[in-house]
Amino acid sequence: MTSESGGPRCERGAGDAAEHPAPTDSDPLRRFAGIWCRAVHPLAATTMTPEAFEEYLLPLAHRLSAALRSSPFDTEAAYGVGAALVDAQCTEPEALPAILGVIDAHLVSCSTPAAPARQPSAEPGHEPPADEEARARCVRLQHALAAGFVRELRKRERDEQAAISRAALAARTEAEKALHTSEAKFQAVFEGAVIGVGIAGLDGEVLVVNDAMARMFGGMDFFRPGRNVTEFVHPDDVPGAHELYRELVSGERDHFRIEKPHYRDDGSELWTNLTVTLLRDSSGAPQYQLALAEDITEHRRLRERLRYEATHDELTGLPNRPLFLERLDQVLAAGDDADRFGVCYLDLDGFKAVNDSLGHIVGDRLLKAVAERLQGCVNAPAELIARVGGDEFLALVTGPAAQADGAALARRMLAALAEPVRVEGRELRVRASIGVVDGRAGEIGRAEVLRSADITMYRAKAAGGNRYEIADADSNARVIARHSLTNGLPSALEKGEFFIEYQPLVRLTDGTVRGAEALVRWLHPVHGVLGPDQFIPLAEDTGLIVPLGRWVLEQAARQAREWRDADDEGGEPLRVNVNLSPCQLSHPTLVSDTVAVLENAGLCPSALCLEVTENDLIGADESALRPLRQLADLGVDIALDDFGTGYSNLSYLRRLPVSTLKLDRSFTRGMQRAPADPVDVKIVEGIVSLAHTLDLAVTVEGVETAVQAEHLRGLGCDTGQGWYYARPGPPERLHTLALADAS
Repeated sequence: MTSESGGPRCERGAGDAAEHPAPTDSDPLRRFAGIWCRAVHPLAATTMTPEAFEEYLLPLAHRLSAALRSSPFDTEAAYGVGAALVDAQCTEPEALPAILGVIDAHLVSCSTPAAPARQPSAEPGHEPPADEEARARCVRLQHALAAGFVRELRKRERDEQAAISRAALAARTEAEKALHTSEAKFQAVFEGAVIGVGIAGLDGEVLVVNDAMARMFGGMDFFRPGRNVTEFVHPDDVPGAHELYRELVSGERDHFRIEKPHYRDDGSELWTNLTVTLLRDSSGAPQYQLALAEDITEHRRLRERLRYEATHDELTGLPNRPLFLERLDQVLAAGDDADRFGVCYLDLDGFKAVNDSLGHIVGDRLLKAVAERLQGCVNAPAELIARVGGDEFLALVTGPAAQADGAALARRMLAALAEPVRVEGRELRVRASIGVVDGRAGEIGRAEVLRSADITMYRAKAAGGNRYEIADADSNARVIARHSLTNGLPSALEKGEFFIEYQPLVRLTDGTVRGAEALVRWLHPVHGVLGPDQFIPLAEDTGLIVPLGRWVLEQAARQAREWRDADDEGGEPLRVNVNLSPCQLSHPTLVSDTVAVLENAGLCPSALCLEVTENDLIGADESALRPLRQLADLGVDIALDDFGTGYSNLSYLRRLPVSTLKLDRSFTRGMQRAPADPVDVKIVEGIVSLAHTLDLAVTVEGVETAVQAEHLRGLGCDTGQGWYYARPGPPERLHTLALADAS
């Protein structure tokens, strides 16, 4: 047995847990370890979690408990526990008092059996001591633990100081060795570096360069004595390069890095990635400048090639859309003193037919020939031609006379395309439509420029093509409004924004109301009430005319039924006229939809008249006329609207399933005042005679004066409509008018 104050240290740490099996949660020493952990862990520098730290403390608690109850009493175990706590990084100054405090407060109670009667010890020599003796032993164990803790801490400090001393000695030795070989190493690095290295004085005179630098510039002769770095200027130097150099040699900056071009003595060009660093002496004063140069000539060429491919059309070699937009953005972002700009948007007329009929190979060759001709129209550095789509090209001009220059460029392009293009033995004629837009930077944005050019180009195409048009704000506004209306059409029908007004059809013989024409209106939330001429063409273009036309037919049939029900005298029922569009005429459900509408409204077919324009029936074959024949056979009247505006042969009327001709107002304007235009009178007289010969009724549109109505009555016209009788209005007004006329 060793003494309490000295002797060899026993094995320490959590490894002793094998001698002390893990107790259950009811074990008093488990509670002691938990209390110990909660008191010490927050103060320790250990990386263990609280749970792991508690497990680490548990075998140490067993060792202290065993030492407390040992016979004869020995404090050596406490020395080992103190050392083990240092191993667990419980080395903070506040940790040791907390360690000893827990032992002082809880070790005796947690090591004493809880049973009221003293039981014989399970192992000889481990009988629990009396309370006073246990407290005295506990104090001695605390002293021993503290001594072991301090001894281990001092040992660790000595070991660390020794390691620091060894490291300092090794570093000093290496520094001395490096000092002796630094010059040789520098020379080896300088000569063996794969990048160019050069040193110059603050005055710019080149002092020394390595072989890599000399090879970049074509040989050491390039750096002949007296050569100064200020001579290495190039037109493509980045802006501010000279200022960077001035700041370096003056000590205002320590280094700079740029991509810089150089001319070799043979005139060839070298591109380098150049880094220049200021070298200072021991006092910090500028002394030399060190240049590191990497040859990036090939990399630069590759990068330029990739940019060219990314910004030019693969087929034609012209700039592409991204490059054109980049240039346009640069022009639009210029300051207030910027010149004006002009944009020409060119689209080939009928190019799709070339691809569809002759194939894409011929189409591509045609596009290449067109691109060459358009590129030949550029005669100034400020002009740019780009291919931005399949057969679409954009041109940009800048300068104070941009509008005139843009129009002149458009004329040159049309002239260049006037001669046929020969492709694979074929002569192909090329036509193009061009929209020209001009403006000033800051007044218009990119999106607005392109939209205006696109709108103007389509205006040129609508005017027949093979021409150019200048952008016009009013025309653009109309196109934009048309687009807005087109977008709003689908939801307008769902929201119930459409309504119908009725214009009376009056018998010319007695002035009574024969019926009415249903005229659809759109109560637009922004533009107010719109007439059919403002949205019916849009509905036809979008296909919405079919559901809209069915809705109008349903509303008109329902209204005709209401008129009939309101007629208490049981007179001739009022007939309702509904217009049919070309889309409705060709729709396969026209007949079935009309029959269903009549049945749902409980309306007789003879109370419905469908109006079809003359132009819609010109050249129609029998299959196109079949739906109208079926409706006519059911008893529905068919009226030929706008008669006289088309180019049909009058004999063609004999095979049409129509019962009424609606004479266009242009034939009767000469009858609005007396005396009537004799030519108009003869024309109308002939049409009425022909119609009655074919057993057709004649309705005249646009009756505006009493004189006109009297002339038409005398010529034998059957019915008329116009502002002379009534403007289009709500359905109830028509019934009131009919009753007044009947009376």
